[in-house]
Amino acid sequence: MRNFPVSTLLAGFVAVLVGYASSAAIIWQAAATAGAEPQTIAGWMTALGLAMGVSTLILTLWRKVPILTAWSTPGAALLVSGLQGVTLNQAIGVFIVASALTLFCGLTGVFARLMKVIPHSLAAAMLAGILLRFGLQAFTSLQQNLLLCGSMLAVWLVFKAFAPRYAVIAALLVGSAVALAGGEIDSSVLHFSFVLPHYIKPEFSASLALSVSVPLFLVTMASQNAPGIATLKASGYTAPVSALIVVTSGIALLFAPFGVYSICIAAITAAICQSPEAHPDPAERWKAAAAAGVFYLLAGIFGGSITSLMAALPVAWIQMLAGLALLGTISGSLVQALAKENERDAAIVTFLVTASGVTLAGIGSAFWGLIFGGLCFVVLSLTRRA
Repeated sequence: MRNFPVSTLLAGFVAVLVGYASSAAIIWQAAATAGAEPQTIAGWMTALGLAMGVSTLILTLWRKVPILTAWSTPGAALLVSGLQGVTLNQAIGVFIVASALTLFCGLTGVFARLMKVIPHSLAAAMLAGILLRFGLQAFTSLQQNLLLCGSMLAVWLVFKAFAPRYAVIAALLVGSAVALAGGEIDSSVLHFSFVLPHYIKPEFSASLALSVSVPLFLVTMASQNAPGIATLKASGYTAPVSALIVVTSGIALLFAPFGVYSICIAAITAAICQSPEAHPDPAERWKAAAAAGVFYLLAGIFGGSITSLMAALPVAWIQMLAGLALLGTISGSLVQALAKENERDAAIVTFLVTASGVTLAGIGSAFWGLIFGGLCFVVLSLTRRA
């Protein structure tokens, strides 16, 4: 324990807490959309926690570098709409295809080249379109539950101004306290137990592969793996990119039949463990990531408790927390999408088509947003050159 100072352990704990606070509600919504029962969702949360813990510990102890893994929060947001009318077996098929595509990128080393094929502005616009509904839901919930959602918004704003790292956590805690005081928590569904994940036989569909798996793959690569690797480099650490992608996607593929929809390189939570607050010596900060891996394993063991808590809390609480957690991603995506003037028209088409929720030929809006936006990008680029 002398080799693990309190600040190092705290950094690992906060990283895991931020990860769960910012996305557990969204994952719960995604699983429920696919028709998963609370017991099944609990198994998924167990599998996700264990998968994050195993992958984080493998990469961190292997390289002695603070490498954290995460599930894709934007990917979970995509699944909330993409899994509408989809069976659990088909959802597992979607997870497997997306992880297999990521593994292919890692094995062939085409990750960097693939990211160059799709203009970054269009990928960002697609992500913003996917997440728009969560931002709208957050503020629509004010109309239904002003006291609960208003208090969460007010606390988030105060902490955003003075302690932005803890803004979402503060909103979570205050919202929980207000909901408890108002008798809005259904304590009858609360229970603390370990729920084993169970195997779900996958079913594959070409239309779902195009409309959900491919966008999930692209969102995970563009919004999670790319920023995660960039954060690692910005913090002064080096690691073989392709090897990281192979390990994370390989573990995701193994865990997919148990509800793990993605494993990727973390950015925001990793930055907590890569900061001077985690340890003054950069060479010792891997211990914070290792601590986070252990905390992920513990969180996985209590996956059933986390799921029962989500079921006990009011819907407005979940919607507001998800919206607040994604505000930074939404605004950042819009900034990136509209940054280049000569790409704005194509980006806004991608954004609007994706946000519309349109389904054509059984394929969802995220795919068509990229198609229509890409067509605009090609035509307008050729016209300008001519």
